[in-house]
Amino acid sequence: MTDRINPQTASYFRRLGTITIFAIYFLILVGGIVRASGAGMGCPDWPTCFGQWIPPTDVSQLPADYQQIYADRGYKDTQFNAFKTWTEYVNRLCGVSIGILIFMTAYASRAYRKADKTVFYLSLTAFFLVGFQGWLGSTVVASNLKPLIITLHMLLAWCLVSLLIYTILRSQRDFIASIDAGALSAKFKTVLSVAMAMTLLQVLMGTQVRETVDMLANTQSVIDRAFWRESFPIIFYVHRSFSSLILFTNAWLVWKLYRAYNGRVAFLHRGSLALIGCIVTAILAGISLDRLGMPAVAQPVHLLMANLIFGAQFSLFMYLRYASSTSASSVIKR
Repeated sequence: MTDRINPQTASYFRRLGTITIFAIYFLILVGGIVRASGAGMGCPDWPTCFGQWIPPTDVSQLPADYQQIYADRGYKDTQFNAFKTWTEYVNRLCGVSIGILIFMTAYASRAYRKADKTVFYLSLTAFFLVGFQGWLGSTVVASNLKPLIITLHMLLAWCLVSLLIYTILRSQRDFIASIDAGALSAKFKTVLSVAMAMTLLQVLMGTQVRETVDMLANTQSVIDRAFWRESFPIIFYVHRSFSSLILFTNAWLVWKLYRAYNGRVAFLHRGSLALIGCIVTAILAGISLDRLGMPAVAQPVHLLMANLIFGAQFSLFMYLRYASSTSASSVIKR
């Protein structure tokens, strides 16, 4: 437990873990920019970029026959584009930074080996998971951006950040247990669980829409993006309509939290505000994609908000799970 280790050490671990979580969210945003801008093959090799650890800034820095070289490796139509190359390179640098941060988090978790071994082993698992994520990233390049591999890459990042959220909150469970959760009914946690499942379903539908967009980007790039919508599958319209149900469900949760605590518990107050803010932002980004001709700038924002929504829901769920352990007998029906 955290009261059995040095408070400064525990605080350092939590801060480092929190920084790592937000760094992963930033990487998800950068990854969305890479995908939306078509920069995924900006570096056609891995781990180097055009055979260099620091990529070129101009085509004159490449061999005259570089296109043939990469065509022989299975990457035909390779065209150097400085913007796309450096966008992908920044994405890779962010990935390396995440690896360093998670290593530091795992190292700092050694303080919990006696106090709470689960925190230590979960941190270690996150470290190995980010290594697998790096390998999967290289597979994305090797597969020439197959949509299924890209989707798996994104879902693994989702799992990684959820694991870290759970680990950080578990490391604070003694403190969280002092929070009275009796002001919330059992129905609240049930609806919260349903809301999380709805978010996962919405994301799965979103990946299907995203793969359609990728296909259109490759096969109908000469057609204005505003006309791509005509080729969308029926799941796009289900995905679009489902967002209203998600909004109302989560608005009910936020209202119940406000009535129960009225801002007295900072984590719950900020978490609920972040949740509803992310949902509204995701919907606005989705509307712009639907009505403004699929602007590329809205795609990474939409993706990031989906990840943040689930992260906020999961954080609230775990927080209340630990808080409720001390006040289960005082549940108030609302």
